Amino acid sequence: MAQTAANAIISDLRDRIQHLEGGLVRPKTVLPFGVGEIDERLPGGGLTYGAIHEFAGGGAGAVDGAAAAMFAGGIAARTKGKVVWCLARPDLFAPALAQVGLHPDRVIYVEAIREEYVLEACEEALRFGGLGAVVAETVRLPMVVSRRLQLAAEGSGTIGLVIRRWRRQTEAGDFGHPTAAATRWRISVLPSEPLPVPGVGRARWLAELIRVKAGESADFEIGACDAQGRISHFSDAGNGSDQTRRPVHTG
Repeated sequence: MAQTAANAIISDLRDRIQHLEGGLVRPKTVLPFGVGEIDERLPGGGLTYGAIHEFAGGGAGAVDGAAAAMFAGGIAARTKGKVVWCLARPDLFAPALAQVGLHPDRVIYVEAIREEYVLEACEEALRFGGLGAVVAETVRLPMVVSRRLQLAAEGSGTIGLVIRRWRRQTEAGDFGHPTAAATRWRISVLPSEPLPVPGVGRARWLAELIRVKAGESADFEIGACDAQGRISHFSDAGNGSDQTRRPVHTG
């Protein structure tokens, strides 16, 4: 009887420890892009869940910044569950997110009055768990704060997407400072995909993977996110001419 009681107590303690350490013992999974040329550059074959990933426009202009937001929105669209989007500037165009597959009924918007509160809300949402993704728009991402976000993401297994947005060119220099993000991307707008008839083809972006843990940097010319949040590599993006194609190169 004593042995049976002891076994029951040990079993109960193991269950409690497993519950408390759930985020730490959960095996990491990845969200692949479905594009071989990109996924093979990423450890595990995709963007790691339980981690934060950082995105910025290739310049200080609004166009590249919008492309970075749509790139992150397409990633969030391919996750399962609700998406929390934290921001301090009320200029996010929800119909554009719907065009990349992130429909309004999936998004919970958290509008803060100060940028510091954006990062606090992002951390709380990451710790909450059970979400498809958590997105935060911010100018600065200090190393200490990025580590807190990374730990929160690891604890819940949720993917965190941080979009760096600048109001002026001087703020863009902050993107060069180190952070705890698992990957760092820079997105720039390219001329749209050529068509064999008059018209505007699919939007194209230059996606620069400028940092990845346990991997090498690289550049990719991609077709912008479609209605399911999917991108395409320029070599299989439809009717583009051979003259417009260049080989992918490492950075």
